[in-house]
Amino acid sequence: MNALSSRSVTSLSFRIRHLILLACLSVAATSLQADEGMWLFNSPPLKQLKEKYQFEPSSQWLDHLQKSSVRFNSGGSGSFISATGLCITNHHVGADSLQKASSEQHNYLKDGFYAKTNAEEIKCADLELNVLVSMEDVTARVSGVVKAEMSPEQANAARSNAIAAIEKESKEKTGLRSDVVTLYQGGVYHLYRYKRYDDVRIVFAPEQQAAFYGGDPDNFEYPRFDLDICIFRVYENGQPAKIEHFLKWNSKGPSEGELTFISGHPGKTDRQLTSDELAEMRDHDLPYLLSGLNRREVFLTAFAQRNFENARRVREDLFGIQNSRKAFEGVQAALLDPEILGSISAREKKLRDGIASDPKWQPVLAAYGKIKQAQEETAKILSIYHYFESSRGRETGSYRAPRAFYSTLFKYARRLLRAGDERPKSNGERFPEFRDSYRESLELDLFSSAPIYDDVEQTTLTDSLTDMAGRFGYDDPLVRQVLAGKSPADRAAELVKGTKLKDVAVRKQLYAGGAAAVTAANDPMIALARLVDDPARDARKVFEAQDETKQQAYAEIAKARFAIEGTSTYPDATFTLRLSYGSVRGYEENGKPVAPLTNFAGLYQRAAEHNNQPPFDLPKRWIDRKSKLNLQTPFNFVCDADIIGGNSGSPVVNKANEFVGIIFDGDIQSLVLDCIYSDKQARAVSVDSAAITEALRKVYDANTLADEIENAK
Repeated sequence: MNALSSRSVTSLSFRIRHLILLACLSVAATSLQADEGMWLFNSPPLKQLKEKYQFEPSSQWLDHLQKSSVRFNSGGSGSFISATGLCITNHHVGADSLQKASSEQHNYLKDGFYAKTNAEEIKCADLELNVLVSMEDVTARVSGVVKAEMSPEQANAARSNAIAAIEKESKEKTGLRSDVVTLYQGGVYHLYRYKRYDDVRIVFAPEQQAAFYGGDPDNFEYPRFDLDICIFRVYENGQPAKIEHFLKWNSKGPSEGELTFISGHPGKTDRQLTSDELAEMRDHDLPYLLSGLNRREVFLTAFAQRNFENARRVREDLFGIQNSRKAFEGVQAALLDPEILGSISAREKKLRDGIASDPKWQPVLAAYGKIKQAQEETAKILSIYHYFESSRGRETGSYRAPRAFYSTLFKYARRLLRAGDERPKSNGERFPEFRDSYRESLELDLFSSAPIYDDVEQTTLTDSLTDMAGRFGYDDPLVRQVLAGKSPADRAAELVKGTKLKDVAVRKQLYAGGAAAVTAANDPMIALARLVDDPARDARKVFEAQDETKQQAYAEIAKARFAIEGTSTYPDATFTLRLSYGSVRGYEENGKPVAPLTNFAGLYQRAAEHNNQPPFDLPKRWIDRKSKLNLQTPFNFVCDADIIGGNSGSPVVNKANEFVGIIFDGDIQSLVLDCIYSDKQARAVSVDSAAITEALRKVYDANTLADEIENAK
């Protein structure tokens, strides 16, 4: 999703409180009456759709949409739109690849790009796309290995071994990427098999100003006028891939009131967490995350303002930090509102009362206490875990740098060090990111050809080392070892200048040579990774053991929920494929109606209202081509489908399974959806397919590309 508009946290809290309060208060008293849900494709909401919309998608309809949908390992969604491998997502999802392909001479992120021929398409440095091929319930096998007499550490090891075995068997049998996915906080486990594409090339991107028109002031607002798209092509064996399942393009887009479906990969929701765990998030997790994002935003902004080249080098990183910071501010504002918390508590109380009223399920009430106790144990090691270990996105193989070491070079050092240590172990005993089933994704990232800039590395590492010293104190023994008698700036410069890990060939050589080669390298960045490895591993061990305790407790709660509420519900989002639905409809704000669709005329009117000044200035080509455009063409639209971050780039389809739009944002009222659903004002914001066709043909002279999309066979 895009970033929030620039405003103070106080102002944001005020708006969230007064714009969504009534909607949230009504949610606790209702069941799944509205267009709620991020549904599994193997458990779709057929009853709800038939009752409300008199439409029931067939198994063939669902299978086609599932296999037309794409997950980006950079953190977003997309879809195939031609038989020759074209795949569309958002500009802000493709921005990572655009940034890595850019140089001082060619700024594709800012200025855009169009490959008129296949030969001109730019290969991405490390982008992986995943298409979900099949799903299989493996709950019995995963949960069956955990015995009552096991300690949390033993249970976690047993579960990890079972998951590793399932993934390895599936990968060897099918050749497909195989991930065991945790659903319902541990109540259910599914095996997801994916077709991987790692030869992905950039075909088209508009200017960033067209993609992110209105900048921060318009972000998380509506009406909107953004052409937030980026088009790629996947290749196999050096040729454009032949795609069986892709979405037929509808050049008219949706109409007001029309039923639409969203197929995408929502990142993470917390709707089934206990009130205690949400309180922990409010009081500790969110403040911790926001403090780190705020300081990173400050120093990267200062770095970017020094010159244009600095700004280019950190543009995407800075945008991502601002995006995350503003989104977390929204969630924090919601969780600080006692009225909203009251509705969440009422939802939990209803389930607890149902459990307490049935003697069969009364023992499950103890699970709530176990979750709270596990949180308290985890809190004891969280600082070490966050600063020296941090987390990784298991499903995508993505990596979040430890807070003390915000550095691409440190990431490579740690992965090389741990690959040498982990790979000799049996597959089930390794950290998940080093299992056989993740090898291809690991190597794609580790051997990335993306440029590494010394000045950026020194800037980010200096600040994170300073942050570390501030958190633990300069005299902390581990801090003193990390700094090695130098200031954070001098230590960062020494590490960045001394390492050889900028060279892809060196990384490949050390990876192939294993632990012996890594040790013999005498590389200072690897030495740093080794220095903090033991405390990091110890913290991770505790974190995962307590997480195992919570998974077992949530599994018990899930069994009770299924028995009391039935199985026709959906699990929290896990950055895996989900189906949402809703109608194209506006809403009322401050007593005034907000229309569901905008058009090109509105774009030019908005620019005129602001004298074409940033961030409401139009790119020159848009000014020059105004007379060629049909200004009544729809531009952006909203629907009440249930989405969250990670849905960025998700296709919007109609009942005929035709592409009619692409999700790129939510309005400000949608920020509460992480914790609870509301459809009173919360809306998903999309680019209309009609706008994409109009812009490709009349603004960008991309008729060949438009022909391929519209006439795809």
